[in-house]
Amino acid sequence: MSVSVASYPDLRDRGVVISGGGSGIGAALVEAFVHQGARVAFVDIAEEESRALVARLSEGVAHRPIFLKTDIRDIEAYRSAIALAGEAIGPVRVLVNNAARDDRHELADLTPATWDESQAVNLRHHFFAAQAVAPSMREAGGGSIINFSSIAFMLNMGELPAYAAAKAGIIGLTKSLAGKLGPDNIRVNAILPGMVVTERQLRLWIDEAAIAAMLDEQCLKRSLTAEDMVGPCLFLASDASRGMTAQSMIIDGGVF
Repeated sequence: MSVSVASYPDLRDRGVVISGGGSGIGAALVEAFVHQGARVAFVDIAEEESRALVARLSEGVAHRPIFLKTDIRDIEAYRSAIALAGEAIGPVRVLVNNAARDDRHELADLTPATWDESQAVNLRHHFFAAQAVAPSMREAGGGSIINFSSIAFMLNMGELPAYAAAKAGIIGLTKSLAGKLGPDNIRVNAILPGMVVTERQLRLWIDEAAIAAMLDEQCLKRSLTAEDMVGPCLFLASDASRGMTAQSMIIDGGVF
């Protein structure tokens, strides 16, 4: 971990499930929770990257992270993985819905199938994962669900209609779940990253010109990295934010 983060003693030994934990923001979150002493299970479809992460985080930590190869588009498989995670790490007290894929589409090229695929990757699994962990959180006395949205839906980006719709939907889902689960002391909040420069983004979508254009919009004149999402996520997971729910935290360097 290349940035300094606060220590949250209440996260020690706490059961944490993270989707899309094998690379990018997800991997940074897995590492951060492991170093907090949490019991972490993460799902991903990228087996090689995920196993390399587990190997790297297996020495000198209280609890080795557990990787469960799972396609979050397959809800029954994902439910089974969450159940297995609960058996391995104890009651799930923190759920981080991180998995996403920001595919670009031309308006004329979108089909019902590609639209549904985007919602399955970017929105649908948030709800069913929350549904799956709610009973264990309730029995344990509470928990924290953190949904990763994006500022993309506020930027009028014409090449992201399905992704933007999903990320906007996450905000509505967050508020609805917060209202439903609040009486059980289960908090639900959202994080909205700006342009986070990861290896995948550099490989597929962004270049130096795109980074420069975003820096012109940001108050902070440096690129955001996956590690910039760690502190906010740990805070929302911990009891330090125990009075906070139904909120959206924008981490974009000051675009909005």
